[in-house]
Amino acid sequence: MAKILFVMTGVDHWTLADGTRHPTGFWAEEAVAPYEVFTAAGHEITVATPGGVVPVVDRASLAPETNGGQEGAERVAKALESLSELRRPVKLEEVDPDGYDAVFYPGGHGPMEDLAVNADSAAVLTRTLESGRPLGVVCHAPAALLATAGEDGTSPFAGYRLTGFSNEEERQAGFAEKAEWLLQDRLTELGVDYVEAEPWTPNVVVDRNLYTGQNPASSGPLAAELAKALG
Repeated sequence: MAKILFVMTGVDHWTLADGTRHPTGFWAEEAVAPYEVFTAAGHEITVATPGGVVPVVDRASLAPETNGGQEGAERVAKALESLSELRRPVKLEEVDPDGYDAVFYPGGHGPMEDLAVNADSAAVLTRTLESGRPLGVVCHAPAALLATAGEDGTSPFAGYRLTGFSNEEERQAGFAEKAEWLLQDRLTELGVDYVEAEPWTPNVVVDRNLYTGQNPASSGPLAAELAKALG
């Protein structure tokens, strides 16, 4: 049995370019699907958030239209209720990543607000990358990688092949013109080798011990690849 740390956003909004706050949080499927993959394999999950606040789900991620219909929405909502770890997160600033066998970052627009500028998260990311232990990051969660850039702008993730929510997906979701910045653009500026697939299709990119997924549909397949690495 492996111990896996879920690092999750602690906010309930995303500040847009005009200063308005868009209600958000974490995306349900990106927590539920990996959780189910990992626990089915017998692994133990610990959730960490900035300040140890209980993470908030993006209500849009519970809608029938984002879950293949009403039946899918009900299944995700029910599964989310069973994730007791979400209700008792530890404080991210007190986490020792060396105490875990793998680290996983679910997405949602929330990480664009807090984890993108969070030094404690950056320390967990950097330490896990350097340790060689599996590190999984999906959808908008690669925004957290932006906080790993040093004063000179260089990041330990520069040169890695990875993916994340694309500009085209953000456009189709209706936020490209509203966002202060776009994830694909910022990742490219960070110096990573960004790998884009067709919008909304599963896309998992593995480079050394870094496992990334492009969108919600990638979260389950991403977790499956990471689980293989854990044996």
